[in-house]
Amino acid sequence: MKKLARKFRNSIDDDKFALPIHDDDGARPLDSQEQEELVRYFERNQAQQSRLWRAVFVTLLFCYILFLLYSIIRQVSSPWELRHHAYFTEEIYSWVIISADWVAILACSFAVKGLRHESMHHRRWIWYSWYTNIVLAIFWLNYMSRLPKFRWDVIWLPFGPLTASTICLYVDHLLIESSEEVRKLHGYMYAYKAN
Repeated sequence: MKKLARKFRNSIDDDKFALPIHDDDGARPLDSQEQEELVRYFERNQAQQSRLWRAVFVTLLFCYILFLLYSIIRQVSSPWELRHHAYFTEEIYSWVIISADWVAILACSFAVKGLRHESMHHRRWIWYSWYTNIVLAIFWLNYMSRLPKFRWDVIWLPFGPLTASTICLYVDHLLIESSEEVRKLHGYMYAYKAN
């Protein structure tokens, strides 16, 4: 044990693990103009990344909405032909399934509206989507529990829209958090100048 403590003290004395005080490459601190350019670069990059990721998840939600519309059309034109609807033939009316799919479309539309903008007002729409999908999940789980045999291949009915809105909440949270970090960096720069 004493040998290990001696090695640790010697490693501290060697400054092997200490942070450098100056750079050997001749680097100098950034002047104020370079700091402003760097902060502007981070702001532009963050805004671009935010638009990109919001567009990706809006596109995924839009594809899911199209699938739900296809499902509604198939249920109207030839009821109980789709397997995920056919399981509920004895338990539920056709118009109730169509209504549940419309509610899922409405909830996904709320999430799309919330993701398209970064304001607090629009963020509430993602929460509306999440609450609506909780009710929808309870509805589907209720009818799935009435089936004679639990069907794992329709587990997406209750949890698909709910998972989509939860992911949207998480993505929105991450993008807002990164935006706040860039704002803090901007604020630190001007606070340093004021001193």
